[in-house]
Amino acid sequence: LLVTTTLIRVESAAAAFAKLLEMYNQVKLNKVGVSKLAYISDKATVGSNIYAGEFAVVSDGAKIGNNVKLYSHVFVGENAVIGDNTTLFAGVKIYSDTVIGKDCIIHSGTVIGSDGFRFEPSPEGTKKVPQIGNVVIEDDVEIGANCAIDRATIGSTILRKGVKFDNLVHIAHNVEIGENSFLTACNVVAGSTKIGKNCMFSGQVGIVGHLDIADNTIVTAQSGI
Repeated sequence: LLVTTTLIRVESAAAAFAKLLEMYNQVKLNKVGVSKLAYISDKATVGSNIYAGEFAVVSDGAKIGNNVKLYSHVFVGENAVIGDNTTLFAGVKIYSDTVIGKDCIIHSGTVIGSDGFRFEPSPEGTKKVPQIGNVVIEDDVEIGANCAIDRATIGSTILRKGVKFDNLVHIAHNVEIGENSFLTACNVVAGSTKIGKNCMFSGQVGIVGHLDIADNTIVTAQSGI
């Protein structure tokens, strides 16, 4: 079978293919409008051209930027901030006071701002330590499905600009992930650890708390630090 095609010479076939897929996705996911079954508080601030699907909830004091997409069953808690052009897919839960930047993508089932895991034994029994901090996510961050990112005890758990998570990543309270670092499936980072810029962690890496990990660190699968 002879096929006559037009060939376009590009510097990188892989990069050009990615751009074509991005264009297709922009058309496919270009949803606008608020469903009659969504709830947006009259005490929330909402930008232009947003999409809110069925049973999406935006709570009092929340601030939603322009071109934000909130798919069905997304929950945005009180005083949370969602930056321009950010997409939250179905079932994402954003607890109160969370701050999410521009151009972020958060996939289904992810929970951001749940309590850090901190308890103190006492003669009267184990006491929960209140978690009164928040989570701050900077611009251009992508978080896979079913991740959990805990709010800080005091201060902020922070994901810096350009961070990318695969599915099933857990980030504990007061962790900081540096710019453009990649964490793949089933990574776990314990409380107060600081990870530098441009790091790459393969699947099932576990990191204990209160460590400092330098920029440009690469850790292979199932390693423990």
